[in-house]
Amino acid sequence: MSNPVAQRRGGLFRMSLLSKILPSGNVFLDFEASSKKRVFEQVGILFENSHGIARSVIFESLFAREKLGSTGLGQGVAIPHGRIKGLKEATGAFLRLQTPIPFDAPDGKSVSLIFVLLVPAAATDLHLQILSELAQLFSDRSVRDQLAVLTEPGEAYKLISTWEPYAGF
Repeated sequence: MSNPVAQRRGGLFRMSLLSKILPSGNVFLDFEASSKKRVFEQVGILFENSHGIARSVIFESLFAREKLGSTGLGQGVAIPHGRIKGLKEATGAFLRLQTPIPFDAPDGKSVSLIFVLLVPAAATDLHLQILSELAQLFSDRSVRDQLAVLTEPGEAYKLISTWEPYAGF
Protein backbone atom coordinates (compact mmCIF):
# COMPACT_ATOMS: atom_id res chain seq x y z
CA MET A 1 0.00 0.00 0.00
CA SER A 2 1.39 3.37 -1.01
CA ASN A 3 1.82 6.22 1.42
CA PRO A 4 0.48 9.45 -0.17
CA VAL A 5 3.10 11.68 1.47
CA ALA A 6 6.05 9.50 0.73
CA GLN A 7 7.89 8.62 -2.41
CA ARG A 8 10.15 5.81 -3.51
CA ARG A 9 12.88 6.72 -5.99
CA GLY A 10 16.16 4.92 -6.43
CA GLY A 11 15.51 2.79 -3.35
CA LEU A 12 14.99 5.82 -1.10
CA PHE A 13 11.83 6.25 0.93
CA ARG A 14 11.17 9.72 2.25
CA MET A 15 8.33 11.51 4.05
CA SER A 16 7.60 15.14 3.33
CA LEU A 17 8.70 17.37 6.19
CA LEU A 18 5.99 19.82 5.14
CA SER A 19 3.26 17.36 6.11
CA LYS A 20 4.64 17.43 9.66
CA ILE A 21 4.86 21.20 10.15
CA LEU A 22 1.77 22.61 8.43
CA PRO A 23 -1.42 22.40 10.51
CA SER A 24 -4.55 22.30 8.34
CA GLY A 25 -5.84 25.40 10.12
CA ASN A 26 -2.79 27.41 8.99
CA VAL A 27 -3.78 27.63 5.33
CA PHE A 28 -5.33 30.92 4.23
CA LEU A 29 -6.57 31.83 0.77
CA ASP A 30 -7.25 35.42 -0.30
CA PHE A 31 -5.40 36.72 2.74
CA GLU A 32 -5.49 40.51 2.95
CA ALA A 33 -2.19 42.28 3.60
CA SER A 34 -0.89 45.43 1.95
CA SER A 35 2.82 44.95 2.70
CA LYS A 36 5.49 42.60 3.97
CA LYS A 37 5.23 44.33 7.37
CA ARG A 38 1.46 43.68 7.52
CA VAL A 39 1.99 40.00 6.64
CA PHE A 40 4.48 39.66 9.49
CA GLU A 41 2.12 41.43 11.93
CA GLN A 42 -0.83 39.23 11.00
CA VAL A 43 1.07 35.94 11.13
CA GLY A 44 2.45 37.10 14.48
CA ILE A 45 -1.14 37.21 15.74
CA LEU A 46 -1.88 33.81 14.19
CA PHE A 47 1.08 32.11 15.86
CA GLU A 48 0.53 33.97 19.13
CA ASN A 49 -2.96 32.49 19.26
CA SER A 50 -1.86 28.98 18.30
CA HIS A 51 1.50 28.73 20.13
CA GLY A 52 1.30 31.32 22.89
CA ILE A 53 4.41 33.16 21.68
CA ALA A 54 4.18 36.95 21.68
CA ARG A 55 3.36 38.37 18.27
CA SER A 56 6.16 40.92 18.70
CA VAL A 57 8.73 38.11 19.04
CA ILE A 58 7.51 36.52 15.82
CA PHE A 59 7.33 39.84 13.97
CA GLU A 60 10.84 40.84 15.07
CA SER A 61 12.31 37.47 14.14
CA LEU A 62 10.79 37.53 10.65
CA PHE A 63 11.73 41.19 10.12
CA ALA A 64 15.32 40.64 11.35
CA ARG A 65 15.77 37.74 8.93
CA GLU A 66 14.35 39.83 6.09
CA LYS A 67 16.92 42.56 6.79
CA LEU A 68 19.66 40.02 6.01
CA GLY A 69 18.21 39.56 2.54
CA SER A 70 14.82 39.09 0.98
CA THR A 71 13.15 35.73 1.43
CA GLY A 72 11.33 36.30 -1.86
CA LEU A 73 12.26 33.41 -4.16
CA GLY A 74 10.85 34.78 -7.39
CA GLN A 75 7.90 33.55 -9.47
CA GLY A 76 5.50 35.20 -6.97
CA VAL A 77 6.74 33.16 -3.98
CA ALA A 78 8.29 34.10 -0.62
CA ILE A 79 9.36 31.96 2.33
CA PRO A 80 9.87 34.27 5.29
CA HIS A 81 11.34 32.37 8.21
CA GLY A 82 12.69 32.95 11.66
CA ARG A 83 14.10 31.32 14.77
CA ILE A 84 11.81 31.65 17.77
CA LYS A 85 12.96 31.27 21.37
CA GLY A 86 10.50 29.08 23.27
CA LEU A 87 9.13 27.32 20.20
CA LYS A 88 9.33 23.54 20.68
CA GLU A 89 9.17 22.39 17.06
CA ALA A 90 9.03 23.83 13.57
CA THR A 91 5.67 25.07 12.34
CA GLY A 92 4.38 26.90 9.32
CA ALA A 93 1.55 28.72 7.63
CA PHE A 94 0.63 29.09 3.97
CA LEU A 95 -0.94 32.33 2.76
CA ARG A 96 -2.22 33.17 -0.68
CA LEU A 97 -2.57 36.92 -0.78
CA GLN A 98 -5.62 38.53 -2.29
CA THR A 99 -3.41 41.17 -3.89
CA PRO A 100 0.30 40.53 -4.63
CA ILE A 101 2.78 42.68 -2.68
CA PRO A 102 6.38 43.78 -3.33
CA PHE A 103 8.85 41.47 -1.57
CA ASP A 104 12.22 42.40 -3.09
CA ALA A 105 12.31 39.08 -4.94
CA PRO A 106 15.26 38.52 -7.28
CA ASP A 107 13.00 38.63 -10.35
CA GLY A 108 11.32 41.85 -9.17
CA LYS A 109 7.86 40.24 -9.27
CA SER A 110 5.34 40.87 -6.51
CA VAL A 111 4.50 37.95 -4.24
CA SER A 112 1.15 36.27 -3.68
CA LEU A 113 2.19 32.81 -2.38
CA ILE A 114 3.83 32.92 1.04
CA PHE A 115 4.92 30.10 3.33
CA VAL A 116 5.93 31.38 6.77
CA LEU A 117 8.28 29.03 8.59
CA LEU A 118 9.09 29.29 12.29
CA VAL A 119 11.74 27.08 13.87
CA PRO A 120 13.04 26.75 17.43
CA ALA A 121 15.92 29.09 18.31
CA ALA A 122 18.26 26.12 18.60
CA ALA A 123 17.14 24.50 15.34
CA THR A 124 19.76 22.37 13.66
CA ASP A 125 19.85 21.35 10.02
CA LEU A 126 16.14 20.51 10.14
CA HIS A 127 15.12 24.04 9.22
CA LEU A 128 17.49 23.95 6.22
CA GLN A 129 15.90 20.68 5.09
CA ILE A 130 12.44 22.23 5.41
CA LEU A 131 13.55 25.31 3.44
CA SER A 132 14.95 23.00 0.77
CA GLU A 133 11.63 21.16 0.50
CA LEU A 134 9.75 24.45 0.29
CA ALA A 135 12.06 25.63 -2.48
CA GLN A 136 11.47 22.34 -4.36
CA LEU A 137 7.71 22.59 -3.87
CA PHE A 138 7.47 26.17 -5.11
CA SER A 139 9.86 25.61 -8.01
CA ASP A 140 7.18 23.37 -9.51
CA ARG A 141 5.13 25.57 -11.82
CA SER A 142 2.12 23.24 -11.73
CA VAL A 143 2.02 23.51 -7.92
CA ARG A 144 2.23 27.31 -8.07
CA ASP A 145 -0.48 27.41 -10.73
CA GLN A 146 -2.79 25.17 -8.68
CA LEU A 147 -2.22 27.15 -5.47
CA ALA A 148 -3.08 30.33 -7.36
CA VAL A 149 -6.58 29.12 -8.29
CA LEU A 150 -7.75 26.69 -5.59
CA THR A 151 -10.90 27.91 -3.87
CA GLU A 152 -10.85 25.93 -0.61
CA PRO A 153 -8.11 26.05 2.07
CA GLY A 154 -8.49 22.27 2.48
CA GLU A 155 -7.52 21.75 -1.16
CA ALA A 156 -4.39 23.87 -0.75
CA TYR A 157 -3.53 22.04 2.48
CA LYS A 158 -3.89 18.68 0.74
CA LEU A 159 -1.72 19.79 -2.19
CA ILE A 160 1.08 21.02 0.09
CA SER A 161 0.90 18.27 2.73
CA THR A 162 0.80 15.38 0.25
CA TRP A 163 3.48 16.81 -2.04
CA GLU A 164 6.34 14.39 -2.48
CA PRO A 165 9.94 15.67 -2.27
CA TYR A 166 12.46 14.44 -4.78
CA ALA A 167 14.62 11.91 -2.96
CA GLY A 168 17.35 11.56 -5.60
CA PHE A 169 20.86 12.89 -5.42
